Amino acid sequence: MADRGRGAARGGRGGSNIKRPMGGPQAAQNADKPRREAILDLSKYVDERIRVKFTGGREVTGILKGYDQLLNLVLDDVTEELQLPHPHIRSLGLTVLRGPTITVLNPVDGSEEIANPFAAAEQ
Repeated sequence: MADRGRGAARGGRGGSNIKRPMGGPQAAQNADKPRREAILDLSKYVDERIRVKFTGGREVTGILKGYDQLLNLVLDDVTEELQLPHPHIRSLGLTVLRGPTITVLNPVDGSEEIANPFAAAEQ
């Protein structure tokens, strides 16, 4: 009576003794599919300073050290630019940024503000 619900034979927590094949038709289909590649090629921005904006409005800049196909980023020498309640900058150091939360990614060097060509000219 004390062993109730504890055996693998009764469907308890114990591991299953059923051996499943490692190959089969499903494995053959997966081998034929092309490997999924990253949407963006960030290799040219490694060791360059980039700016990252997140959902919710947070914004950081740092030196790109690594990334993966899900756009998770590793940045070094990261600074966060806070706007509220008053503008200031705080240092975060080495940081891992989750890809699903990133909305904008751009290099800091080589980008500059230009005049809006669609704005109405003042007279």
